[in-house]
Formats: sequence, C-alpha cells, structure tokens
Amino acid sequence: MSDPYRYLTSLGQSLAAMALYPGGHPARERAVDASFEQLEELARSEAQPQFSFLDGEVIYRRQILRELTGWEWGKRLATAGVQRVEFLDGATREEYAGWLEELQQLLGGETLDTAEARQLVVRHIRYGAVEVRTETSGSPAVEPGAEPVAVPDLGAEVEAIRWIHGEVADLGHLPLVEAEAVVRSLAVAMHSQSEIRLPLLQLKTFDQYTTTHSSNVSVLAMAITEYLGLGSLAIRTFGVAGLLHDLGKVRIPKEILVKPGQFTDEERAVMQRHPVDGARIIIEQEARLDLAAFVAYEHHLMLNGSGYPVLRYPREAHYASKVVHVCDVYDALCTDRPYRAAWTSERALGYLAERSGTEFDPELVDAFTRMIREWEQARAPVEENRVTPLQH
Repeated sequence: MSDPYRYLTSLGQSLAAMALYPGGHPARERAVDASFEQLEELARSEAQPQFSFLDGEVIYRRQILRELTGWEWGKRLATAGVQRVEFLDGATREEYAGWLEELQQLLGGETLDTAEARQLVVRHIRYGAVEVRTETSGSPAVEPGAEPVAVPDLGAEVEAIRWIHGEVADLGHLPLVEAEAVVRSLAVAMHSQSEIRLPLLQLKTFDQYTTTHSSNVSVLAMAITEYLGLGSLAIRTFGVAGLLHDLGKVRIPKEILVKPGQFTDEERAVMQRHPVDGARIIIEQEARLDLAAFVAYEHHLMLNGSGYPVLRYPREAHYASKVVHVCDVYDALCTDRPYRAAWTSERALGYLAERSGTEFDPELVDAFTRMIREWEQARAPVEENRVTPLQH
C-alpha cells in the first residue's frame, strides 16, 4: 500500500478513536501519534500533501485513488464541508491534534467558532479553500465592512493542465486520470465557500493562454450546467469537455498562437485545424471520451451552420458543444490577447446577445447571461502567478 493510502487509513483510525475515547486516553493518543507519523512520512516523499474528497472519489494531488472510491470517511468529510485538505511544511503534532479535534466537531454537526477555533490550523493545515488570499490584484472592489472574496489557489491545477498539454504534445499521451482530477479540483474550488464562486484565472503572459483558457472554460461549463439544473455526472462530463476543448492547439506552433498581428491565410488554416486535431487526439486515446471529442470538433461551429471545420453535410452541433462554445467565446473576449485588450464582462455578454440565434443558442445565451450577472459578485479572479509558460 502506497503512502497516501497508509496515511488515509491512519486518518480514519484516528477519527474513529477520537469518537470512542475521551481526550487524553492512551488509545486515542496512540492513534493520533500513528496518524501524524504517517503524515510526516508522506510529506518526506512529496512536500505539502493535498487531498480532495468529492462525489465519492478521493484525489491525492492529481491522482484519483481508485481503491478508495466510496471510502466512508471521505464521504463523511465531504458532507461535513471538508472537501479538500492541504498540509503545509512545518505542521506540528499539536497542530495536527487540534485539526483532528475540529474535524471531529464538524463530523458531529457542530458549528465552529471560526474567529478562534481555526486560528491554530490556518498556519500549516488548510481545508475547504486550499489557500485564501484577499488582496489579489485585479479583484473586484470590496464594499467597506463587507467580507473579502476568498480566492482559492489553483496553482496545482494549472500546473496539471500544463503538464497534460505537454504529455499530449511531446508523447502523444492523454492522461485522462489527471484531467478528471483537475476537473474535480476545479469543482471543489467553485464550492469551497458558502456560496458558489467562479475561480477564473487571469492571464499573466500570452504564452499561458491555452492553460488559463482551458481552466476557465471548464469552470464556466460546469457553472452553467449546474445553473441549468443538470446532474453531477453531466456537470463533470461537461467540465472535462471544456478542459479539453482546445487540446488540438498543442500541435500549433507557438509563434502562431501568440502572434500579435493578423494571420496569413496559411497561418489561419493551421489555427483552424485544431478542432479536428483535438477530436482525433481524444478519440484515439480514450474511446469513452466521445462527448469531449464531439466538443473538441464542434466548439467553433455556429448555430447557423457556419464556422469551422466546414461540414460536408451540415447538422446541428451537440448540446455540450453549444454550451462550451458560449463559454469559450465569453472567456476569450474577457482575456487580454496579443492583438487586443480584454473586454469587460458586460461588453462580452453584449457580443453574445448580438449573435444569439445565429452563432449561439438563444436559450443558452439567456441562461449564461443571467448566471454571470447573478454570480458576478461571487466571481473570484485568480492570478496565474506561479505558472511557467508552456513549452511545446
């Protein structure tokens, strides 16, 4: 059994012991000691361990721990609001024991005094939102006396997306497990507060566009499908499709991707190959990702039949493709590009409205517009300040 499994087993045993024995009981203290030792061993092999508990799955960093699917403690922690945990360097046994006490209270349905009870764990053990920053450049202004918007740190997820693109570009391999884990982590970030957040990344350099855009489209696709009342499986499936919709761009030379001026006819032809390339990459690697392959192929098709790739026999695009198309265009318009500055959200929504019924599905545009306006105050922009440029 690998270290993550050993640690989680010890975590479950310590929580069970704390429920059975009072504070100071030898059996309880031994269980806490054993669990903390497993955590230290895990941290020696890989710094700052991170776990997510979502929809019956347990995720360690970017890996879904298949053997723990349906793990009872994972489900109980998620239900209690502990969907994600990050252990920073320097956690002590005292801090760990205090954190376990908090978990025990949460599992018992108690409400913690966040002003004091969390003071101990905020230094080296974080749960819920992985990392909270309240002075992010570019964040919406906060009204005097209002609670600042909590911003989750998506550095690990962005690095995972960059790595996925690199694996596809360099080795021709699509790491599906990691892609699914990223989508689950983004879903956790969206729900890490009492109200839903839209953790949309802000571009730092044009080289990072494909990575940033993939994350944002995945978040927006999950948000609109949840807003429309679709089930959790559909939401995650649309999230994966959004994450992979531009996968074909890994085959486009970097100088074309970041070109500041107009494309030549040859360059435009190269750019417009990415839907076909992306669909081919996905379907050749993972037959069960047929929906994501459809979306990759169709996300530049318009409602009136135009767009690219040109279809020999025009047909209606899949509903998921229509959803991702709206999310794709909105995020692209709201992002700085080499040839223009980012648009405001309202201007981008106006663009969608102008082309509703020709390029975009009118019902989706209406729902997406309502969602953005209702959730704009809960939108949490995140600077991509820890991500190195893509190297393909």
